[in-house]
Amino acid sequence: MNHPTCPILFLVIPCYNEEAVLPLTAPLFFDKLRALQASGRIHADSRVLFVNDGSRDGTWDIITSLTADNPLAEGISLSRNRGHQNALLAGLMVAREHADVTVSIDCDGQDDINAVDAMLDEYAAGCEVVYGVRADRTSDTAFKRGTAQLFYKLMNRLGAESVYNHADYRLLSRRALDGLAQFEEANLFLRGLIPLVGYRSGSVYYTRTERVAGKSHYPLRKMLSLAANGITSLSTKPLKMITALGLGVSFISLVMIVWTLTRHFSGLTINGWSSTMCIILFLGGVQLLCVGVLGEYIGKIYAEVKRRPRYIISETTFDGEGKDS
Repeated sequence: MNHPTCPILFLVIPCYNEEAVLPLTAPLFFDKLRALQASGRIHADSRVLFVNDGSRDGTWDIITSLTADNPLAEGISLSRNRGHQNALLAGLMVAREHADVTVSIDCDGQDDINAVDAMLDEYAAGCEVVYGVRADRTSDTAFKRGTAQLFYKLMNRLGAESVYNHADYRLLSRRALDGLAQFEEANLFLRGLIPLVGYRSGSVYYTRTERVAGKSHYPLRKMLSLAANGITSLSTKPLKMITALGLGVSFISLVMIVWTLTRHFSGLTINGWSSTMCIILFLGGVQLLCVGVLGEYIGKIYAEVKRRPRYIISETTFDGEGKDS
């Protein structure tokens, strides 16, 4: 598929309680857009789209100030905090109405904005999706590096396939955005959904730096929650594992029953409180674990069948009208 030689590019930037970092990183985004426009790489109608994810600080005030002072800036604000994935989707779907291509990037300044040049090269070569991939994790602590590796291995092992060391820094063409718009599930895990869209893809490697200011919104607890959401949203392997576990426990139980009856009829049985308690606790733990996993899936089904909007846009600098999706 032929791509426009001078595409309209929208940088889509989710923001949640980022009043400390946004004034520092916004100029970086504007400078990159101006440089690309000056070199003829992108169209003059290209914009930076800030998405306020129901922030409780002055983030939206900063965004509206940026849009008033800079013609390159646009903003939308969600009616309440809906989480990073929904905020990012909201920005992508709004940008889809105006842009030929989007690049999503966090506003904390950790992702190298200059990697956009290489992404555009891949786009010009025919890629519909270009993943921004960390070249290494030398800047991370040993704990962060280890947990991140565990995160990706666990995701892939349980069937929620994702690109290793890729978060949400990526380029999407309008064609890829049209494909993404057809996925209507409420439980979003974009790192796993984007590969399901298909189309030709490429990767660009970059070095991730320290956060410019403020605190990370993705500590270990949220990373684990994200992993659980991705696995249960994209894979049924945990359910198959429960079946396998049930068969294994049933087989062990059958062997134990035969052994117990043999001991009984041989007159070798003795009263054993410890062994009885171990069996009861083991089976009780397995049952609760299985019920918990089933509950996660039932909860996902419950959220899907209600068909509630994934986000509601309460304010926008485009036309001032709220939109649901």
